[in-house]
Amino acid sequence: MKTVSTIDQYIADFPRETQVLLQQMRAAIKAIVPEAGEKISYGIPTFTLNGNLVHFGGYKQHIGFYPGASGIKAFEKELSVYKNSKGAVQFPLDKPLPIALINKIVKFRVKESMAKNAARHTAAPGDLFASLPAPARRALESKGIRTVQQLSRFSEAEILALHGMGKSSMPKLQHALEEKGLSFKAGK
Repeated sequence: MKTVSTIDQYIADFPRETQVLLQQMRAAIKAIVPEAGEKISYGIPTFTLNGNLVHFGGYKQHIGFYPGASGIKAFEKELSVYKNSKGAVQFPLDKPLPIALINKIVKFRVKESMAKNAARHTAAPGDLFASLPAPARRALESKGIRTVQQLSRFSEAEILALHGMGKSSMPKLQHALEEKGLSFKAGK
């Protein structure tokens, strides 16, 4: 198969009967999560929502569906009638796609993705820097900065000089300081 950059191109490379199933798969996923992004990843159609959500692909004898290990595990009983592995299931080309089951799995993955995203963006009590990118958090931690009070002992220039700290993190740090009535140390 040639390299493609869009899902439409990907689907167009298959025989008509397979194209119909691939379009059904795509439409089912889009109906559940219309806000998801679409791309080609790992050479197959991929839907994204806070990272990769599900993948699908066409093959000689089946349509592959890749909801990840958690998606397969959560629907293990229903998927037992299909050839499957830790993170994938194969739907035969000579049978209708189990759209109701696909919908349930996609809804499960959406909930999982949203919960994971919320956990990533919810600060734990006392974690004032949770909204920073990981390199910026690590930069502060490497300098022993874990509180806003500790942050206020450094100048903006000193913080920006830390390996992993980017300018985009500075407004968040400034806001955290201001909320506590603090500011960066004056000078260098």
